[in-house]
Amino acid sequence: MLILLTSTGSYAAHILIPMDQEQKNHLKAYGVAYWILKQDVEVHWLLNYRGGSFMVKGAKEIENECNIRGVSFETIADSKASSILSEIADPEVNMEDVKLEKAPKVAVYSPKMKQPWDDAVTLVLTYAEIPYDVVYDEEIIHEKLNLYDWLHLHHEDFTGQYGKFWYGYRNAAWYQEQEKTLEASAASLGFKKVSEMKLAVAKKIRDFTAGGGFLFSMCSAPDSYDIALAAEGLDICESMFDGDGTTPNYNQKLDFSKTFAFTNFTLSTNPNEYAKSNIDTYGTRKQKHGVSRENDLFTLFDFSAKWDVVPTMLCQNHEQIIKGFWGQTVAFDKSFIKPNVLIMGENKAANEARYIHGEYGKGTFTFYGGHDPEDYEHRVEDPPTDLNLHPNSPGYRLILNNILFPAAKKKKQKT
Repeated sequence: MLILLTSTGSYAAHILIPMDQEQKNHLKAYGVAYWILKQDVEVHWLLNYRGGSFMVKGAKEIENECNIRGVSFETIADSKASSILSEIADPEVNMEDVKLEKAPKVAVYSPKMKQPWDDAVTLVLTYAEIPYDVVYDEEIIHEKLNLYDWLHLHHEDFTGQYGKFWYGYRNAAWYQEQEKTLEASAASLGFKKVSEMKLAVAKKIRDFTAGGGFLFSMCSAPDSYDIALAAEGLDICESMFDGDGTTPNYNQKLDFSKTFAFTNFTLSTNPNEYAKSNIDTYGTRKQKHGVSRENDLFTLFDFSAKWDVVPTMLCQNHEQIIKGFWGQTVAFDKSFIKPNVLIMGENKAANEARYIHGEYGKGTFTFYGGHDPEDYEHRVEDPPTDLNLHPNSPGYRLILNNILFPAAKKKKQKT
């Protein structure tokens, strides 16, 4: 295969995989790009050129793979490829050519037990045919993150409060099974409480990121992760979660210097309340800002491709305005985002960010609000989304941008 893909072949000098409105299946196109990288063949990611298209040396095997997966492609001559690269290189044009060199090793943090919800990232990775491994608390405590480049966190509560589902679901079989399983796991790993285990896991993930790892997080994971780090050394779990009381006045004792993205937030002290803190805008967006399903949208920022390469990669899309969607954490109140964190997608009228990015040590993190980009009110025990019905989803494209981001040949960010 490697010999075949590195030869020019008889069909075309180059293959262009367009990512504008001409693409029949945007999501599977990312899978093709990943597959090519797995063959040790370089891929050009043409930022802002026709929606962030991919270009590669021509080979019949690549054409066959596109056809099998239902991905649109164009065969172009060397002269046309050179013309495209010349157009992109023009300093007056907001485009950039980023070379993708190596397929990242992907891990998804997910429990082994059956969950009453799905995970948008595993759905789209499976649909796009991008391989991934599942890791959970045991693997992370035992230092298995060193095997991976990229880690995803989704519907997880790192505070040890079981998603604060106690009030509504404490009698549900899935909730009781989750509680039992996590308590047993904590004990087997040497922790007295689930909250202590989750904090230890959060710190391992922090070290993974600081060492150069790529962290991507959605739904309840982004804010619960930062809450756990800020609350280190405090007990913020009421007795129904861990069998004892909380640290008095814990909101006055949070350490925001330990967090990735959020600062100066306040935790909910009511165990019957679904919310964990005021980072999430779920409870205020409709009351204060009149957000409804019809006007629930967020806008991607238009970055300078030549100067701000990383956010440009992460925002590649054929749409700039993205449909909003709920989750246990819907969006992030901009008032509590650290000034060094980059907002890449926002609902300005609601003062909320939906898509943010930052650096931590040698690595990076990207937080994306909401649960499922194609299911507006995805609820507990709803069936998973069928991505065959949404092959061109701009919301899911943002997830896949993050998958390819670690493959990029690093360029020094200009300031």
